[in-house]
Amino acid sequence: MGHKLKIAGWVGIGVMAGALTTVSLQTVARGTVTPLPLEELQQLAAVFGMVKTDYVEPVDEKKLITEAIAGMVSSLDPHSQYFDKKSFKEFKEGTSGRFVGVGIEITQEDGLVKIVSPIEGSPAFRAGLKTNDMITRIDDTPVKGMTLNDSVKRMRGEPNTKVVLTLFRKDENRTFTVTIVREEIKQQSVRSKLVEPGYGWIRVSQFQENTVEDFARKINELYKEDPQIKGMVLDLRNDPGGLLTAGVAVAAAFLPENVTVVSTNGQTQDSKQILKATARDYLGRSGSDPLKSLPASLKKVPLVVLVNEGSASASEIVSGALQDHKRATIMGSQTFGKGSVQTFRALGPDTGLKITTSRYYTPSGKSIQATGIVPDVMVDETEEGSPYAALRTREADLGKHLGSGQGEEVKDVAREKAREEALKRLEEASRKPVSETRPPEFGSAKDFQLIQALNQLKGKPVLVSKTLVERKADKKEN
Repeated sequence: MGHKLKIAGWVGIGVMAGALTTVSLQTVARGTVTPLPLEELQQLAAVFGMVKTDYVEPVDEKKLITEAIAGMVSSLDPHSQYFDKKSFKEFKEGTSGRFVGVGIEITQEDGLVKIVSPIEGSPAFRAGLKTNDMITRIDDTPVKGMTLNDSVKRMRGEPNTKVVLTLFRKDENRTFTVTIVREEIKQQSVRSKLVEPGYGWIRVSQFQENTVEDFARKINELYKEDPQIKGMVLDLRNDPGGLLTAGVAVAAAFLPENVTVVSTNGQTQDSKQILKATARDYLGRSGSDPLKSLPASLKKVPLVVLVNEGSASASEIVSGALQDHKRATIMGSQTFGKGSVQTFRALGPDTGLKITTSRYYTPSGKSIQATGIVPDVMVDETEEGSPYAALRTREADLGKHLGSGQGEEVKDVAREKAREEALKRLEEASRKPVSETRPPEFGSAKDFQLIQALNQLKGKPVLVSKTLVERKADKKEN
């Protein structure tokens, strides 16, 4: 338990993919010394020397070394990353939920920047940017061939400055430009409302430093509005992750004291952790516990958790813990499948390395890496179905992704067929007006999945999915 308290825990896409990493912040590297491969290091030095002396024009030695380190780390998996001075500053900003930019969570696909989700209330959100929009140019610079870090750097800047984004929207089959004024993004990670008498809805859009306090305040506001709440919906759809400790705290709000929320396992002793529903595991050594103010009835109120393909990392930790302890009914579609932990190791005062050090496991011992959480009840996005679900990127689609460690992956033939069918539907939908294809806002009166969650809480019939199929867990090939 000693090292456990060092975890600050970043479980987010952040710079890499909006928030698809779990990171425990540590400044002390492993105490053991591993012998270095001398012959390979000599080759590296020889290449460095040749580039320095023979390249057509002079090269910056520091830049060469930095790029070599970055390339070595990025070759491991999609979530390991080297931070130079600027990207390290941006990484730290991400954990606080404050930075200057346009307000989008992004990943990379086919050499372009893909929007995972616009941050609610941000300039990008107000400008109408949507999930799955592809950014093709930033100002006058094409993003094809640009690293994701470089794309982030170009979109961030000083407050009140402008950036022009060129986007391709697949579902409308059109390219267009949007001018956005950068501003400090202060993401409000928790929203709530009383959907109807007796039934509350609380949405966590990302797990940040202030999430636990905001969550406790919103829950108390709901119970103040209606002390006789009969059912609660926890909405984690499109929540890409954030602070691990915040995820543990939200799970702990609904779980009995001291039960396991998540465990991690890797090569080092520090990577072997068990985090439980107790203040010492989500708060550390100091600080008051916001969860103490919550009504006792929250531990037993009937609960539904809504998830989808955009629910990753901390979202999966929360839903997996609540599912394994049979505390909630998980509804929606299968989650992203980000089940690895990244540890930050300082290399200097303003540079560092984020490296995958372990996998995390649900309380039952299941790894969800590259698989995700399978809902208890599959529910479509709309009454007509989830026609484009198969097209959404998941962890298993990312190049060099880590396996689950619980069996070899096999190709999902059914999903490939579903993708082909979804592409045909997308082509047909592109001919329709946007108003007919835009999904309703989460938490609105037309939110089909929320309506089904309320039906589940009330014991009414639930319209199960017409189009969603389970992505099979990793299996060993015979």
